[in-house]
Amino acid sequence: MGLPVPLSGVVPPLCTPLTPSGEVDTRSLGSLVEHVLAAGAHAVFVLGSSGETAYLDDARRRTALRAAVDAVAGRVPVLAGVVDMTTARVLDHARAAAALGADALVATAPFYTATHPVEVRDHFRRIRAGAGLPLIAYDIPSSVPTRLDAGILLPLAEDGTLAGLKDSSGDLGGLRRLLVALRRRGLDASFAVLTGSELAVDGALLAGAHGVVPGLGNVDPAGYVRLYEHARAGRWAEAAAEQDRLAALFALTGTGDLAGMSWSASALGGFKAALHLLGVIDCPATAAPQHPLPGAAVDAVRHHLAEAGLL
Repeated sequence: MGLPVPLSGVVPPLCTPLTPSGEVDTRSLGSLVEHVLAAGAHAVFVLGSSGETAYLDDARRRTALRAAVDAVAGRVPVLAGVVDMTTARVLDHARAAAALGADALVATAPFYTATHPVEVRDHFRRIRAGAGLPLIAYDIPSSVPTRLDAGILLPLAEDGTLAGLKDSSGDLGGLRRLLVALRRRGLDASFAVLTGSELAVDGALLAGAHGVVPGLGNVDPAGYVRLYEHARAGRWAEAAAEQDRLAALFALTGTGDLAGMSWSASALGGFKAALHLLGVIDCPATAAPQHPLPGAAVDAVRHHLAEAGLL
């Protein structure tokens, strides 16, 4: 299906379920798709940070995208992450995603080597021209040091290169300034701004963001749909209450012992442990070299699910 203009609503960045041997578990991925769509998700994002795209080889990336497209079966748009270090590598992923039936692409700026804003804009223009699908920029300074500021984004919004932004910067002030600049140029009706800051969604929506891409939306997509619907209806007290409940649930990302594992492994392990406990996926394994959550951490995840009313 085509991409709505602008894209809006709740767009869960799907986890990639794995087997104990590290292969993509396509049955569980289909189950996860049903889990988020039954809750009212407006689109899905495959192969983002929550999908462990940085840990998957090209064959596993394509297996995951093919399985997600098949499971969605045209009910909502499928956004495909095509994150990689260079323009040439991103274009390879982008063409493969187009062939597999993705509705739109999500790409970061190049990374590993430093790039100038002129080069970053050229990067996005080449991707858009080379794949022929709507393109959403992904600002994630925790992983890609080049910030996608208004100086980079506004020309790409004006010339139609970009259909939107997934903002995972955590900079709510910068997000608000971008939204103001888009409105002043009459671009807010064609350029989607989606926040990836799942603990401040109500604030981002109040500022004018079009939607949210919440990793925690794998676990509790219905909560984010309720939050979005409250905000769109102007029920800000109810939106804030739902946001508070989700903020408490987000503690499941911090159950791992950081003395022996990365924060990313703890967070992704928390998402997958929760999905396993909820019966959505068959195995909570994360991709190597991330360490799995120990039993005590899984017990803590179970506790957070119960407190949130999900178990």
